[in-house]
Amino acid sequence: MNASTVQSSPPAADAPAHGRRAWWRRRAVLVGAIAVVVLLAFWGWRRFESKPQEAAAAPPVPVTTTAVAERDMPIFRTGVGTVSAQQSVTVKVRVDGQLERVDFVEGQDVKAGQLLAQIDPRTFQAQLEQAQAQRARDAAQLVNARADLTRYTNLLAQDAATRQQVDTQKALVAQLEAAVQTDDAAIHLQQVQLGYTRILAPISGRTGARLVDPGNIVHAADANGIVVINQVDPVAVVFTLPEEAFQDVNRALHASTQPLQVIAFPRNGDTALGSGRLTLLNNQIDTATGTVQLKGSFPNAGHVLWPGQYVNVRLVLGHDPHALVVPASAIQRSQDGEFVWVIDANRKAHNQPVKIRSIQDGAAVIERGVRANDRVVVDGQYKLREGGVVAEVRPEAAGASASGASASASSTRANGAVDRPIAENDASRAPGRTLR
Repeated sequence: MNASTVQSSPPAADAPAHGRRAWWRRRAVLVGAIAVVVLLAFWGWRRFESKPQEAAAAPPVPVTTTAVAERDMPIFRTGVGTVSAQQSVTVKVRVDGQLERVDFVEGQDVKAGQLLAQIDPRTFQAQLEQAQAQRARDAAQLVNARADLTRYTNLLAQDAATRQQVDTQKALVAQLEAAVQTDDAAIHLQQVQLGYTRILAPISGRTGARLVDPGNIVHAADANGIVVINQVDPVAVVFTLPEEAFQDVNRALHASTQPLQVIAFPRNGDTALGSGRLTLLNNQIDTATGTVQLKGSFPNAGHVLWPGQYVNVRLVLGHDPHALVVPASAIQRSQDGEFVWVIDANRKAHNQPVKIRSIQDGAAVIERGVRANDRVVVDGQYKLREGGVVAEVRPEAAGASASGASASASSTRANGAVDRPIAENDASRAPGRTLR
């Protein structure tokens, strides 16, 4: 064999040691060279494959944005409450007797002092006349006793009567005067009892169901009354707030010269039912629930609020003239909290965590996280990634594009195509998922 020929098999065991080492060195160099070639080839292939992807980078995401506005917004706390009558009275009889007639209609609005029912008054009228007759008799005796006292006094001056006779007659006059006063009190009592046979409305309000029918014998000790009257104009709303809100409410009460405003909303809507004023901040916090009770008074001429109705209550504590406001649709939520997509000067999207003070009437008040005039995304967030480029779209164009996409998808499904499922590596693009 030639000396220049590369030996492909290891030297024999009886070959010199330096020959065997040289063979292994050549073998290692050959394997290393092959490995370098393979690595260079793989690196070149990856670059070749990545260039089309970079060239075909995702186009700008079409989004609709708006600027963060600075405006005057109310500061409020919300709670859940119940409408209750401003006053509620169970009308009961004060004397025993037969209910002669009922002069109200169930569900009728009545005025204070209006006749509601009448109890048979004849027994009480007779007792009054008896008391009046007793007074007349005692009054006649008093007149005679006073005349006798005058005569005894004149006789005593003429030394024709004794001092004892005069004193006795004076005592009789005083006794009859007291009897007349007792008769006057008895007459007044019977007049009051007779007046109780006319049952009058103690307050203005609306009557409920009639609890007793005419002809029944009623008693002052009866547990149930004749009717319940609720005052529904004005009406009260009793609600609770967490004990953490107590200090804010207390400060607002001391800082304001007027009662705080209270607004009531239906449980399933955002249209205000009425606006009133705060009349009560309870003097203790309920330790069982950790809440404090409050009450508001509402004008209710239209009877929109009704006793027993559940409402959402908004207690206005003041106003913030420099509140940062964005549309509620700009607020996104993830496992880390609430955030918005902010667009910088280079049209790149950034995930910005925010703290929301409140959301009302489609507007979110942001306490911190953004500045006035920052542009935030209000539509198209589900396609955004951190640092992704966006393209501004007018709301009309966005709506038309969405309609077109929906029609195209419907047409595709009608032609028998199947929507491509979201791949595992595309999950971050799915609606409702957020890449932080």
